[in-house]
Amino acid sequence: MQQSAVPELAHTHTRPIHWLATATAVAGVVAFSSVLQPDSATAAQTAGPEAHRAHAAATPPDPTGVDFPLECGPVKPIVVKKATGDLDGDGNPETVAVVHCDSPMGTPPDGVYVLTRTAETTTPRIVATLINPKDGVTVSDIAVRDGATVADLLGYSTEDVPRCCPDVKTSAKWQWKNGAFVRSTPAGARSI
Repeated sequence: MQQSAVPELAHTHTRPIHWLATATAVAGVVAFSSVLQPDSATAAQTAGPEAHRAHAAATPPDPTGVDFPLECGPVKPIVVKKATGDLDGDGNPETVAVVHCDSPMGTPPDGVYVLTRTAETTTPRIVATLINPKDGVTVSDIAVRDGATVADLLGYSTEDVPRCCPDVKTSAKWQWKNGAFVRSTPAGARSI
């Protein structure tokens, strides 16, 4: 029998410590691979620009940064209340924003504006003025219910009533009909 030219290596004989080291390494690889799983396969294609525009149109317009038609002098207009919902039945939500000048004193009158956006333009735009600030009313509550905007309004019975203390409360409802918002008094509404 011919002798090998290579001396016998000590690590070629298996010992229990070798099996323990191998088992630990395999367990570590299995545990690590269970954490790093690839994404599951789907048959759906990734969303293109049309899907992103459709999602933007399905999201109610954000009134932040909209240039509202208020004359506020040295102060800025602020959005104090908002409500969202589909007002014209097109499947895309609109935002109704209650806005007034950020006055440090008194009760500034509110303007109520309807904002929309389309799939082509993601920038919100004003499409209607429900209440002009020149009307001198304040909105105490606003909501969109069943495709209509409803609001509780505070106003003044005469010019002699201090602007801090409205003495008239009314309710109003705006419904989209024949291409315009039509104002009415909701059923069960009372004036004070």
